[in-house]
Amino acid sequence: MGIAKHDFIELDYTGRLSDGTVFDTTSEETARQGGGPGSEKAEPKPAIVCVGERQVVPGLDDALVGKELNASYTVTLKPEQAFGRKDAKKIRLVPSQTFREQRVMPHPGLQVEIDNHLATVLSVSGGRVLVDFNHPMAGKEVLYEFKVKRLVTDKAEQIRGYLQAAVPFPADVQVTDGKARVLLPHELPAELTMVFAAKLQELTGLEIEFAKAAAQAEEQQEKEPRAAAQPERETGEQPP
Repeated sequence: MGIAKHDFIELDYTGRLSDGTVFDTTSEETARQGGGPGSEKAEPKPAIVCVGERQVVPGLDDALVGKELNASYTVTLKPEQAFGRKDAKKIRLVPSQTFREQRVMPHPGLQVEIDNHLATVLSVSGGRVLVDFNHPMAGKEVLYEFKVKRLVTDKAEQIRGYLQAAVPFPADVQVTDGKARVLLPHELPAELTMVFAAKLQELTGLEIEFAKAAAQAEEQQEKEPRAAAQPERETGEQPP
């Protein structure tokens, strides 16, 4: 029986452009061989993903269904199956002042973040900068080589894997009696944790609670018994 939608899996993959250039990889070996601009991850390692949840590009996500464990596959994706087609409406003129305020000197090819969106500078002319807000890989046909290494059945690992693709910091997950407590080093907006909790409950069947790691430590300290104060010695009493 092959991989099914909503299975949690450990996935190894390498993404290549049509000329063979690697733009993303989870493989240490491929990264060591000089994978290219997008493959320079600090510690490349297989990703934990939930099939059908679009934690990878749509075409790769769809290709996972029905695949067997530890078999190697290759899939070629058109732009609309990967990072989308180029949208002319996403190419805009931005005042140079916007860059000066951030102490950034714009130049063609520079990738910047503007209003929480990744963008690429196309040209600089006078007081205006032409910026492309399309994904850097938009409009490109890509190829993925991939292998499903194992099914992930541990609930805590499932939750950590799901959140790893969504938040930029690690989660500590404690699972007991059908409940999971997710400890994060930074507090997320309440609306976001509600969305995550509902989705994770749907996928894992556990009741989900989010908490800040520092708050957990303080709570633990309050529960620990305090050491009893030592009685004062009477005046003149000699220590043993």
